[in-house]
Amino acid sequence: MTVDSIQSLKDLENLRSAPILEQNQADALFAELLSYCKKADWFTVGIMAPSAEESISSLRQVERRLDWSELKIVSSPDQTGPVFLKANQSSGDVHIRIEHGLGEGILLGCQHKDPSIPTKTLGPFPLDFFRI
Repeated sequence: MTVDSIQSLKDLENLRSAPILEQNQADALFAELLSYCKKADWFTVGIMAPSAEESISSLRQVERRLDWSELKIVSSPDQTGPVFLKANQSSGDVHIRIEHGLGEGILLGCQHKDPSIPTKTLGPFPLDFFRI
C-alpha cells in the first residue's frame, strides 16, 4: 500500500506504523474519525513512540483536539527508550512502559458502555496527527 492509497480509516488497519500523510488525507481521516467519536462513550489511547516525552506530547495533542480533560500519568519508566503509552479515558489513568520492537503511532479505541457493542480500534495515526 502506498501513502497515496490511504483514503479512509480502513486503509490504516493493517499498518504496523503510522504513515506520513498529506494534509488533505489527514483532514479527511480526521473527519471520518469524528463520526466514530460521536458514537463512542469513552476512549482508550495507545501511543507507540520513541520516548516517554514524545508519547506524552502526542497524548496532550489528542486531549486538546478532542476536547478531553487532561489524563493523569500514573506510571512512567525510569529508563529512556521506545515506549508504549496506554491511556484510559474512563479511569483517567495513563501508564507508560518501555517497549522495544513496536511501530510508531497513535491507536484510538472507541469504547462503549454496552458490552455487546465491540470496541473499534482506529489507527495508527502519526504522532502529530492531532496537533492543532
